[in-house]
Amino acid sequence: MEEGARAEELQVQRCRARLDRLAAASAGDDAEWEDIRLKRILVDYMLRMSYYDTATKLAETSGIQDLVDIDVFLDAKRVIDSLRNKEIAPALAWCAENKSRLKKSKSKLEFLLRLQEFVELVKAKNFLQAISYARKYLAPWGSTHMKELQRVTATLVFRSSTNCAQYKVLFEQNQWDSLVDQFKQEFYKLYGMTLEPLLNIYLQAGLTALKTPFCFEGNCPKEDPLSLDGFRKLAEPLPFSKQHHSKLVCHITKELMDTENPPLVLPNGYVYSTKALDEMAKKNGGKIICPRTGEECNYTELVKAYIS
Repeated sequence: MEEGARAEELQVQRCRARLDRLAAASAGDDAEWEDIRLKRILVDYMLRMSYYDTATKLAETSGIQDLVDIDVFLDAKRVIDSLRNKEIAPALAWCAENKSRLKKSKSKLEFLLRLQEFVELVKAKNFLQAISYARKYLAPWGSTHMKELQRVTATLVFRSSTNCAQYKVLFEQNQWDSLVDQFKQEFYKLYGMTLEPLLNIYLQAGLTALKTPFCFEGNCPKEDPLSLDGFRKLAEPLPFSKQHHSKLVCHITKELMDTENPPLVLPNGYVYSTKALDEMAKKNGGKIICPRTGEECNYTELVKAYIS
């Protein structure tokens, strides 16, 4: 009873801290508020990537323990570790604790766990025990998952040494990896979290505005975040940015060419900004050298281009 009361008090404290944080968004220092939000996003990412100690340290040093869900992720870690060690019991216990909420979301996690436990009994050649297990734990799922049940129970005949791909895959290690992924999805849904880390979502939102076909060409400038392999991979599923108005960027200065810094056209057809060519002319006594072709011309030969 006392333990339950303490847990409830802790949850109330966290709710109050988060409501206060939201209220501070319109009344306090924007820079400080954004800094705390960034740290919360980083803690969320670290927890999802299993950097639990680092996430805990960042939360403690930043004083945001009540604004992040470290203890919830640590409970999930216990289940994930057990599944990676091919232990079903902790995951089934978690399903029992959250049975009503999982039922509302029409979760299949418990059913998949039961199937895997049945397969492990067959794999260990405990056939009678496997049959008893199926009657007790799998039969109740028959009305909704008959096809999957029929496929799994057929392993009593095909066994783990089978060459039949349809049944051989049921005995492979990746079935446990799939269970881990399934548990994570159910865990995130249960606690109202996004399936993707918040850091990925924010980065992708920014990359969507920057992604153009030019970013994937060989001459993509180093200043472009999408010149980095990590950002390119993150941007792969994203659409290209839709630019309603063309933007001209100077090859020399990497600055925008506009009415304040208009583009100038060289006799060979290449275009550079006025700022860049003015500086070049001053250094070279009125001479302009095209950085792409090496051709020379006089500054007076340049023609101003107009942006419509």
